Amino acid sequence: MKSYNQIALYLWCAQPLLQSAVALVLWRRKVHKQFPVFFVYVLAQIGIFAITFPLRSGENYEWFFYAYWAGAAITALLSFRVIHEVFIDVFRPYHTLKDLGTVLFKWTGVVMLLVSVVVAFSNSANSDPLIQAVTTLQRSVRMVQCGLIMFLLLFSRFLGVSKRQKNFGIALGFGLFASVELILIALNSGGLLDVSRIGLINTLMYDLAIVIWLTYALARCEARDAATNHLQTQRWEQSLADLHTADARTPTASDSLIPMFEGMVERAFSRSSNLGELDEQVAAAKVGSKSGS
Repeated sequence: MKSYNQIALYLWCAQPLLQSAVALVLWRRKVHKQFPVFFVYVLAQIGIFAITFPLRSGENYEWFFYAYWAGAAITALLSFRVIHEVFIDVFRPYHTLKDLGTVLFKWTGVVMLLVSVVVAFSNSANSDPLIQAVTTLQRSVRMVQCGLIMFLLLFSRFLGVSKRQKNFGIALGFGLFASVELILIALNSGGLLDVSRIGLINTLMYDLAIVIWLTYALARCEARDAATNHLQTQRWEQSLADLHTADARTPTASDSLIPMFEGMVERAFSRSSNLGELDEQVAAAKVGSKSGS
């Protein structure tokens, strides 16, 4: 077990070196302008390591505890923002789909935060609320990361996204690491792996993810395949655009899909209230007819 921890420590120390190389390449090739959130994420990881590593001794355990879990929360939030950034880059030619995705991501983020808070306080008697909240948030983000890479693998040909593009490389690194981490969590829950082996494999997979990002950062950027006829995606875009146009009844309607959703919700509530009033009128008429008879 001690050897596993020692190897994991070496792999952990290698992360800021690899991340510094990724940040340098992103800056030199001006890719940080295309993916600014991902660039901030890489720099944040270097900063978190610089703060937590000196505090890892037993004398500073309390400081290490709060620094580690605060860094984990920041990492989870930035990871979610990176997913959104990749999603926006993938749907850049399709403005309506991109707008819809932005709304969905915002609501997904709100739901994940609420679930994390609820889980934290519901299990506060058994463990630390901070650990429960951050762990739940991390696992929620990992699920979204897995979903993103699966989405790109399945629909890349419809969107004209090449597997050599940088957005695919970022998603691949996150998705591979997230998939392995979720599998490790399941194995640990079943008692099939101990904590030391899980820590070693998890650290190794994150190093591999950084190597993937470095490889894609160094590789020549491949342009989106614009020659392919993405008929299905264009149909989705046109359908949403038609729905937005039909809903926009005023000349000053916004280009965003948010007013469309607000209008749909308002119509649903107004319909429910009208149905409620109608039921009350029917019930009153029945009472009146009974009393008259």
